[in-house]
Amino acid sequence: MSSVSVPPPKCLQKPLVVPHRYMFGPGPSNVPPRILKAGANPVIGHMHPEIFEIMSDIKSGIQYMFQTQNSMTFAVSGTGHAAMECAIFNTVEGGESVLSAVNGIWGERAAEMAERIGATVNTIVAPPGGFLTNADIEQALSKHRPVVFFLAHGESSTGVLHPLDGIAELCHKYNCLFLVDSVASMGGTPLHMDQQGIDILYTGSQKVLNAPPGTAPISFSERACQKIFSRSTKPVSFFLDLGWLANYWGCDGKPSRLYHHTGPVTAFYSLRESLAVLAEEGLENSWERHHKVAEYFHQGLESMGLKLFVKEKKARLPTVTTIVAPHGYDWKEITTYIMKTHNLEISGGLGPSAGLVLRVGLMGCNSSKDNVDMVLAALGDALKHCHKSKV
Repeated sequence: MSSVSVPPPKCLQKPLVVPHRYMFGPGPSNVPPRILKAGANPVIGHMHPEIFEIMSDIKSGIQYMFQTQNSMTFAVSGTGHAAMECAIFNTVEGGESVLSAVNGIWGERAAEMAERIGATVNTIVAPPGGFLTNADIEQALSKHRPVVFFLAHGESSTGVLHPLDGIAELCHKYNCLFLVDSVASMGGTPLHMDQQGIDILYTGSQKVLNAPPGTAPISFSERACQKIFSRSTKPVSFFLDLGWLANYWGCDGKPSRLYHHTGPVTAFYSLRESLAVLAEEGLENSWERHHKVAEYFHQGLESMGLKLFVKEKKARLPTVTTIVAPHGYDWKEITTYIMKTHNLEISGGLGPSAGLVLRVGLMGCNSSKDNVDMVLAALGDALKHCHKSKV
């Protein structure tokens, strides 16, 4: 009689087949062969000296990408959500006040995370496709006196690029930390962590960096660290505890590193290579390329009679474009047709923009005029062949 009651699944007796697609949605983006090859290197121990050297390279790459000299700089083992929770769980204690700017879904997510750990959460909501003024922000800071103010710099659900200048000064005036989500914007538009006074900044590996999802660069200012390391309670998450993570990444100045978790070593290889690619191109060149390609794309969309969701040009995110869903069409039919006919992913809206927009992401190696032409042709084809109501 067999000792196993569940047989081997037949599906696993077939070889793995993954199609090639043009990943022009809001993320993940396509991973170029060079970065895929880096991730295929042999697995070695997560506490081996060679891995610590790779982690040190990653730290230097993130400091360059973020334009920061913060020693508390590393990559969280997880996606952007893990970095968001790492930032909030370490800086906020139960009962403290948090203010979240909602200019799309990510402000809503940050507010929920803070609520789950017992914070008193208030939100300040931007108009659809718009952004908050510094006067709006100061009024809310003065009223709610938060310990942390959250803002998504690049809001991928609405396509908004939120201005940052002057906000840190307001936060510090009210003894508040400035937390910025740059998952969709990092590498595609100018951002200077130290110059702009940002206290906590994070991004993801799968957007402009073109690495597989699963690592999330993050950095904490000295001001943020002072708040974190003077807590009266332990952070709610052991996995995301900054004290442990700082030691694993060699950020705490201690001579030895203790086992905390098994780092995703192959993901570290890919992240290091993606940071090397960005360093080789140069941040300023990457910023300029993304802005030029976005402008070319926006002109092409408008020449087709399509409307951009974000009206103000300076507030348009160059990495993720939101197009007003064409009147009379079912947006889902458009995205499905384009995927089936052109093997190309674009997405519908998310959170506050659900049902209102189409989202196109052209990030990292995908940000090129040739790819813009491909997307415009696919959209034009879909508008000819998809059903349009007469209403």
